[in-house]
Amino acid sequence: MKIFLDSANLESIKTYNDMGILDGVTTNPSLLSKEKGDPRKVMNEIVRIVKGPVNLEVIGTDYEVMIEEAHRLKKYGENVVVKIPMIPAGLRAVKRLAQEGISTNVTLIFSSNQAILAAKSGASYVSPFIGRLDDNGQDGMSIVREITQIFANYKFETEILVASIRHPIHVIEAGKCGADIVTLPPEILQKMFTHPLTDKGLNGFLSDWNKVKDLNPDLLF
Repeated sequence: MKIFLDSANLESIKTYNDMGILDGVTTNPSLLSKEKGDPRKVMNEIVRIVKGPVNLEVIGTDYEVMIEEAHRLKKYGENVVVKIPMIPAGLRAVKRLAQEGISTNVTLIFSSNQAILAAKSGASYVSPFIGRLDDNGQDGMSIVREITQIFANYKFETEILVASIRHPIHVIEAGKCGADIVTLPPEILQKMFTHPLTDKGLNGFLSDWNKVKDLNPDLLF
């Protein structure tokens, strides 16, 4: 499973990228609006830092506007994936961009039907928003299971990028479903590191070693 960071925060991106655990980044207008400075400079820096796919989203909802914005976003780097909303004009734009060799991610997917249409239009990725479905009383992970099965049945090359993840259990469930990618906000990714038994074990090791050092002050290790 590939892990993307769902953030436009440069400090977080650098931190996790330096650990070698990031395969890519997803951004959107809302995430960019939370960061200080010129969003164009922020996007340019993200593309410089991250060698994997960097998802940058169009703002327009008209076909011609989305195509124009996609071409501008692609200039930030070869690893840019253009995020397109799941609307009819968006799928038309996806088809055009696919013909031009530009990778796309169809975002705001809330049903398997939408995922099928996005894949058939030539999307490189589809992003089911499972947390928002959960928030509205639906089982968000169920559509990931459905999409995974459908794509396997028909050998769609489109990758499933699970978004709107609310907690680490979503990551485990997505992996069990066979999703290709999860994209996580920094606070959720951080939770994947922690376990009380890890903390307890480490504290025990350090406490025991300090006892040894007390008896052997000149000990180097």
